[in-house]
Amino acid sequence: MRIEDYALIGDCHSAALVGRDGSIDWLCWPRFDSAACFAALLGKREHGRWRIAPAGTKTCARRSYRGDSLILETDFETAEGAVTLVDFMPTREETCQLVRLVLGRRGHVKMDMEFILRLDYGASVPWVTRLPEGDGIRCIAGPDMVVLRSPVPLQGKDLTTVTQFEIGPGERVAFTLTHSASHRDIPAPFDAERALHATEKSWKEWCEQCTVKGEWAPFVRRSLITLKALTYAPTGGLVAAPTTSLPEQLGGVRNWDYRFCWLRDATLTLLAMMNAGYQEEALAWRDWLVRAVAGAPSQLQIMYGLAGERRLPEMTLPWLPGYEKSEPVRIGNAAANQLQLDVYGEVMDALHQGRKHGLPKHEAAWDVQCALLKHLETCWQEPDQGLWEVRGPRRRFTYSKVMCWVAFDRAIKAVEAHGRPGPVEHWRRLRDRIHADVCKHGWNAKRGSFVQHYGSKELDASLLLIPMTGFLPCSDPRVRATIEAIQRDLTEETFVLRYRTRKSLDGLPPGEGVFLACSFWLADCLIMLGRRDEARELFERLCRLANDVGLLSEEYDPRSGRHLGNFPQAFSHVALVNTAMNLSQEAKPVEQRAEKKAA
Repeated sequence: MRIEDYALIGDCHSAALVGRDGSIDWLCWPRFDSAACFAALLGKREHGRWRIAPAGTKTCARRSYRGDSLILETDFETAEGAVTLVDFMPTREETCQLVRLVLGRRGHVKMDMEFILRLDYGASVPWVTRLPEGDGIRCIAGPDMVVLRSPVPLQGKDLTTVTQFEIGPGERVAFTLTHSASHRDIPAPFDAERALHATEKSWKEWCEQCTVKGEWAPFVRRSLITLKALTYAPTGGLVAAPTTSLPEQLGGVRNWDYRFCWLRDATLTLLAMMNAGYQEEALAWRDWLVRAVAGAPSQLQIMYGLAGERRLPEMTLPWLPGYEKSEPVRIGNAAANQLQLDVYGEVMDALHQGRKHGLPKHEAAWDVQCALLKHLETCWQEPDQGLWEVRGPRRRFTYSKVMCWVAFDRAIKAVEAHGRPGPVEHWRRLRDRIHADVCKHGWNAKRGSFVQHYGSKELDASLLLIPMTGFLPCSDPRVRATIEAIQRDLTEETFVLRYRTRKSLDGLPPGEGVFLACSFWLADCLIMLGRRDEARELFERLCRLANDVGLLSEEYDPRSGRHLGNFPQAFSHVALVNTAMNLSQEAKPVEQRAEKKAA
């Protein structure tokens, strides 16, 4: 299926992707970044999937989430009748659980169930035995135990568990899946109906905290639900996406593992949560950030694991052919070891915004910030890999230098506005020096715009963030010219590319889709320029790219009309929330971050 044919379910510990045909093709238990139990998304059927659907092929399916929740309902219409498949992951207690509830609505429909469990990304076939009670099976492979309970008899056939049953009007058949450690006792059965009501109640209560109103509130709420689902509850870390290796170009090699937490998302994520009324989530994210970056400043990474893990070794899985033959499939991410100077500014800005918006004081935060600044003094002039994690030679990326300016600017504001101690005059001199350096070397007079890196003629979507950081206002002719150049020369069908990919820059074959977060940034810039009608039109076009249940991937191919990249993508949904607020709310993230009024 297409990437956009999937929907997300999750429990803030793990997540699954459910296809519109009733097949779960991706599931990582008990953590987003753990080995997958179902990996058909990145390979073939035999690499693991769980499908429940009407027998035969002549079915018509429609789906939606139940209200403001992560409970997915897929309606199947057949010649014999109609059924609804309800998929959800209950609010987590001691074990990870997944429920598939089949509801008969009309007529009598024959249903097929196919359960192919493969652990370790499809590599491990588990040992399967029947439960002592006779109501299901237990599957064990190494450290993992998965228990499937069913009210209908299950049969084993060619390393696959199958069954067929008929359901009539008003009948309900519940399948429950539980993950636990293999050395523990078999998990006790649980009441699927009670779990459904508790899960629906939990999401309803959470969504009632949302303070966003207006015409785009439904889009914002769905994005916030998605961001909540991508949050790892024990630590507050937010994964960029619950998947790995969904390609940025079909059949291409730009396939990365996104099941980690990126510092580049910090400020915009924090603003989205705080402005929407979710102080608890914002505080948890802020605290995760401080814990993750604590330590030697020279060892600051661009990304971390869900609990702040630093070692994220990258490897390829040769037994998986990849989504639509997009090889290689990767787990781990070698970009964690790159030098990206922009993350220093991102950390400083996020902690500044949290302080400005009244998050409770973190005792260690300012000491950590001062240590980071002391190290940044020694390295801000160095070349780096930049925001987009290029795997080619290091360069002096303009946006990286802008964010170095941000780091010292936010430190100065902490002293001036919040009474933090520090060598403010020294920081002012450094801030001014960096500003002059960027304006001299990051501006290309012939091109008539800021450029991707010093000495370059290339555009880069990260330059759209210059006015949002407060480095220069949108009224500055150089900023206006840069925005117009990007809108004219770095777009496809009005949507923004990150940059023009070429092997000489990032060491990889060229080609990828338009980047959705960058397209929202262009709308933000248009708002700051006072071009609200254009911004609104672009925002509405971006919202229409969401799939039928409101989810966005990382990228989009305007030619084929298909989603690309890992899915759903937190960065895209954070950008949607912030742009919606910039268009409709009194508290506008672009004004809060730049600390200047939009036009």
